[in-house]
Amino acid sequence: MSTLTRPGATESAAPAKARRLRGLAWLMFRRHRPALLTCLALIVLGGAWIVYERGAMLDALHAAGWPGKPADALGGNVAGNASETLNSFAGNLSFLTTVLAVFVGAPLLASDMENGTARLATTQSVTRGRWLLAKLGFALLLVTLTTAALGGLFAWWRGAVDPFVPHDWLHDPTFDTTLPVFVSFGLFSVVLGITIGALIRRTVPAMVLTFLIGYAATIALDIVKDRLATPRRIAFPLEGARPAALDHAVLVDNWVGTASGKLHGWGTCVPEAVPEACRAKLGIVNSVWDYFGKDQMAGMQWAASGLLLALAGLLAALLLWRTRRGPF
Repeated sequence: MSTLTRPGATESAAPAKARRLRGLAWLMFRRHRPALLTCLALIVLGGAWIVYERGAMLDALHAAGWPGKPADALGGNVAGNASETLNSFAGNLSFLTTVLAVFVGAPLLASDMENGTARLATTQSVTRGRWLLAKLGFALLLVTLTTAALGGLFAWWRGAVDPFVPHDWLHDPTFDTTLPVFVSFGLFSVVLGITIGALIRRTVPAMVLTFLIGYAATIALDIVKDRLATPRRIAFPLEGARPAALDHAVLVDNWVGTASGKLHGWGTCVPEAVPEACRAKLGIVNSVWDYFGKDQMAGMQWAASGLLLALAGLLAALLLWRTRRGPF
């Protein structure tokens, strides 16, 4: 007689491990994982490069006798090489904002609109507004972390060798790569790229146009820099030593002047056979400079950052208004 046996209770399947990221956060991570990993690689590799270059520069300067010797007393071209290295690295670093705008900003919405992913995502349980805010927030957070990390490390390097930082701090890349300007310009550039991508709705044309307009924006920033503060004016004897106030100052304009304050062009009397007699006849006794002092640098940086963040906010508002109402 056969005996019916009840099959043993099967082991219940182990519950799936809960994801730490849920909803839109998980979607942003999955959808933009290449951009996230690329920015992490930029932080790690760029940070390692900065640490290495800083150590190598300090070793070379210490071997040449600095800080026991002043920077302008070092033998050979040590000071010039250090200044050129800092300037070159700052130029490469400032280009990062354009790279982020082209490869993170421009495709962010353009690729989804071109491939139909945007329509699919916004017909599910998430609203269009939440989806747009999640995309924008992800991009801005990624750019902020990248520029803040690299900008902070570069500031650490630059602070260790401050006497060798290029003197024309306003027009060299030094100004653009200081932390507040670097981060704010990165945010503005990426929002610009996102807006262009949303309007064009094609990835490759949006990337090309973002590069061109981003380059134009860097030129516009260079023009605006001289208007971020009021230049100071100083007069000192024509043949006398230059005042200490002009150390690390950025020249805006200069003249020669009389004791009463009347100004003449810098080349006045230079072509004359006897320039001294010409100057004596005109009463010229002073050199007169309009300049930005090094102590004005921080205020000008924050003014530039405020302007860039305001422009980024306007672009973001335009982007949200346009994409929430326009067709996908």
